[in-house]
Amino acid sequence: MWLWQSKEQDGSGDMLLAIDVGNTQTVLGLFDQSEIVESWRVSTDPQATSDELALTICGLLDQKQVTGVVACSTVPRIRREIVLMLARHFGHLPTIVIGPGVKTGVPLHVDNPHEVGADRVVNSLAAYERYGGPAIVVDFGTSTSLDVVGPGGEFLGGALAPGIEISVDALTERAAQLRMVELVAPARAIGKNTVTAVQSGVVFGFAGLVDGLVGRILGELAESYPARPRVIGTGGLAPLVIAASKTIEEHDPDLTLHGLRLAFGRN
Repeated sequence: MWLWQSKEQDGSGDMLLAIDVGNTQTVLGLFDQSEIVESWRVSTDPQATSDELALTICGLLDQKQVTGVVACSTVPRIRREIVLMLARHFGHLPTIVIGPGVKTGVPLHVDNPHEVGADRVVNSLAAYERYGGPAIVVDFGTSTSLDVVGPGGEFLGGALAPGIEISVDALTERAAQLRMVELVAPARAIGKNTVTAVQSGVVFGFAGLVDGLVGRILGELAESYPARPRVIGTGGLAPLVIAASKTIEEHDPDLTLHGLRLAFGRN
């Protein structure tokens, strides 16, 4: 990973642009101090160049002035292009890309800290700052990740499972009699046709997966921490599952963006 950073700013009158580049979608948020004033969600193009990224971002900003940019990416090639884009098009501003060398204040209590994705680190930071610890963050993205935050804000590890869209794509691609369906929650678990049967399997199946993992994690945490963790759902597909989940207590769709904002402030 890498870090590109420019001059400091005094923190007054800031309009910070936060960019979270995922494998499937890129989410951008414009902050006025600690409040998101605008946000956007676009498809991630792994072949996009630094100039194409800048064109998209500047088009979304529509001449709005920013005083800093913070970004993270789970896509290695896009990560390189983001660094080039920031240097070429935002070089006059303070800019940070989350990676080794960037202060987040999140101790990584895992076997290999370099394996932990930047998005999981900033999710843990935001969860601790906004909800306290211990906490469990369930991020419904390209993968379904469960990140466990200790009572002091430390990242304790977690679990990774396939994402909802990946699972649906694999199911319809490998099963000849099945087709793509709209991802909505069905009325009942017993599907009366192919569409509702797939919807039941996806929505209630992933809710059961999450609840099962959360239950096991809660049991392991109880051995060391008496306080019950808050369970927070985030990610683009979170609303699909949260209503069916028995363990997710909070829905914070902008958790990662807030984590980026907090990391920027610490640097």
